[in-house]
Amino acid sequence: MDSTFSFEKAEDSSGFLLWQVTNLWQREIKKALVAFDLTHSQYVLMASIHWLSLHGVEVTQIVLSSHTKIDPMTTSTVLRSLQSRGLVDRHEHATDTRAKTVALSEKGKILVKDAVIAVEQFDAAFFSPLGADANTFNKKLISLLDFPQ
Repeated sequence: MDSTFSFEKAEDSSGFLLWQVTNLWQREIKKALVAFDLTHSQYVLMASIHWLSLHGVEVTQIVLSSHTKIDPMTTSTVLRSLQSRGLVDRHEHATDTRAKTVALSEKGKILVKDAVIAVEQFDAAFFSPLGADANTFNKKLISLLDFPQ
């Protein structure tokens, strides 16, 4: 008998299940964002700029990269794309010449507010099978974010 795998059934592998759920979720999120002409990365960055701004955080590219877990180079590339569409404004930081501050334009704020509604509606439906366990599920996901890199 080949003992390559430590699981009898594929469904016993947390990693494989996470892979499947993540792919399904991302595929459906992509569909929800088509109406807004946004990629998932663009949406996450715009929604995060809005979230952080509402919470009084001075948003820089590094703060944004750290918050979203999107690498700094990709963050910069996506922000440039959003800036070219007039959805994001980037400016030199007032005190740190190496940093850029980031803000949504008025057009970007309108777009992201509508996109957040669509994404939150989708998430509510997608995660509804968790029911009362949703909070516990979120806490477990947060604990996985502490995995050493």
